[in-house]
Amino acid sequence: NAEKRGKRQVLIRPASKVVIKFLQLMMKHGYIGEFEFVDDHRAGKTVVELNGRLNKCGVISPRYDISHTEVEAWVARLLPSRQFGVIVITTSSGIMDHEEARRKGLGGKVLGFFY
Repeated sequence: NAEKRGKRQVLIRPASKVVIKFLQLMMKHGYIGEFEFVDDHRAGKTVVELNGRLNKCGVISPRYDISHTEVEAWVARLLPSRQFGVIVITTSSGIMDHEEARRKGLGGKVLGFFY
């Protein structure tokens, strides 16, 4: 929502390890700029620098099980095209995007998506 309003940075709270990994994936793909974790001796906060490339970001609840053969169906269901966009999957080898999970032949649970 802050991206649509043209804001340059946004504060996310509470912070968790899953949120940090999700943001690291978004930064690796270039959808957000830097982000900084602020420890306030409670749940913590995260300050994210926006760069204007993010169109939509969502979370899938409940976290559906997905096998490595079903990844393509989820790409068609969640993303606007096969050329861009990322589905975030939590696997036994950690949190990764759907392309990396497909390369490694891993399934897991769908966390969310962004494009």
